[in-house]
Amino acid sequence: MFDKLQSIKDKYQTIEEQLSDPEVVSDQPRFRRLNKEYSSLKEIVQAFDAWADTRHQIRETLLMQKNEQDPEMRALVEAEAEELHAKIPELEQRLKVLLLPKDEADTRNVIMEIRAGTGGDEAGLFVADLMRMYQRYSERQGWNCQLLDANEGSVPGSLKEVVLEISGNEVYGILKFESGVHRVQRVPDTETQGRIHTSAASVAVLPEAEEVDVEVRKEDLRIDTFRSGGKGGQNVNKVETAVRITHMPSGIVVGCQEERSQLQNRERAMKMLRAKLYDIQIAQQQQQRADMRRSMVTTGDRSAKIRTYNFPQSRVTDHRIGFTSHALPQIIQGELEPLIDALRMHDQAERLQAETA
Repeated sequence: MFDKLQSIKDKYQTIEEQLSDPEVVSDQPRFRRLNKEYSSLKEIVQAFDAWADTRHQIRETLLMQKNEQDPEMRALVEAEAEELHAKIPELEQRLKVLLLPKDEADTRNVIMEIRAGTGGDEAGLFVADLMRMYQRYSERQGWNCQLLDANEGSVPGSLKEVVLEISGNEVYGILKFESGVHRVQRVPDTETQGRIHTSAASVAVLPEAEEVDVEVRKEDLRIDTFRSGGKGGQNVNKVETAVRITHMPSGIVVGCQEERSQLQNRERAMKMLRAKLYDIQIAQQQQQRADMRRSMVTTGDRSAKIRTYNFPQSRVTDHRIGFTSHALPQIIQGELEPLIDALRMHDQAERLQAETA
């Protein structure tokens, strides 16, 4: 393992030198690719350095202990050596986790689709809540979250469905566990007798695909244009800027009307289509791997209820790992770190167990 870590550090240092090369900087596609790879290796190298530094401190402490004559100072040195030794297993466990193979798509940006399920108007209001939750979480992570498409519900503030594009560092690797059915339990504003209603919304997190990931033939597409019902200034309801694309072989339909020009909406709709087709490819690969390893978190079964937001009890429960938090107000405001960290740690534990089995 440590030979591999040294090799990773050598590669990291090589990329660091390349990133300061003016020739590389002027080649933006290459610079972005190297910078992304550099970022993906940084955490491993930092953990390896921390392990190596702790080992060095242990050697220095043992040498001091050997040469120290004063009993009181010797006891202090021994205590320090014990503290350093205790850190080693934790640091080595961290390195094992970081060296686990990552899913190919983990570094990708995502297309997130949120759709109202059972519950009528209340489900549409919950879709809007979830959208804001993920927008605020994205802000906390320093990501860019952009609205691609939205279909308003029948009551003010509700949404039948919404599509977001979230871009940044390791977005899919962090958000992929959000796919599934989210359930809300609360008293709607329109409820006069104070009864708790249960509603649901589905969340799909799709890794964004590059053109090289999936082949989309022009003859397989039907492209329709229509007048936008969203923003667009003077163009709204006058020019057919909105775009709907149907992929004939799969039957997938995507649309975008949030941009001001038909070309921009077409480009974004194609991005959504590629993400859906790429997600199908990944799902097929995951199904093949599922025969070798089963995990509640990583199956990505979107038909299953994954999480409940219970407003009367201020409680959020993730049913896959039995995680419960009573900080619902903070979570619905985008403070998702405890939930997502618990899901990722569970997944890492599952994979470590599979690696050693």
